[in-house]
Amino acid sequence: MEKVKDILAVKGGSIISVGSEATLYEALEVMADKNVGAVLVMDEKGKVAGIFSERDFVRKIIIKGRSGDTTKVREIMTAHVLYVQPDTSIADCMTLMTQKRIRHLPVLEGERPVGVISIGDVVKAVLEMQESLISQQAFEIGQLERYITNAP
Repeated sequence: MEKVKDILAVKGGSIISVGSEATLYEALEVMADKNVGAVLVMDEKGKVAGIFSERDFVRKIIIKGRSGDTTKVREIMTAHVLYVQPDTSIADCMTLMTQKRIRHLPVLEGERPVGVISIGDVVKAVLEMQESLISQQAFEIGQLERYITNAP
């Protein structure tokens, strides 16, 4: 796995979203039902208007004492959405997520969402790449050792 499209090939590209007029409780119900930490917020034209995460809920609702049953997602979502494309490298995703302290990245082709990756997805991909590299190195070392021991 080297690119976002590799993660999506394994994970799938399902889009879990709510409309911008959904209440926070409605969004949280979707998140709980789908077992995800964030949902895309879509505008009436089907374009990404923002992203709403558990972190948004905790920091903008619970701490400030607002009501989750009357507050609309559009009022507290993160409107400036950072996103990646399917050909973005896993390393670039890791850098972006670390520098910006974000846990979810929508994947867009043009303006169309094709998936969402999480920091967990990226860490898993990095670990798999490292395991693959270690296996390749072990194979090459074994080949070199056989070559050296069989040399005349």
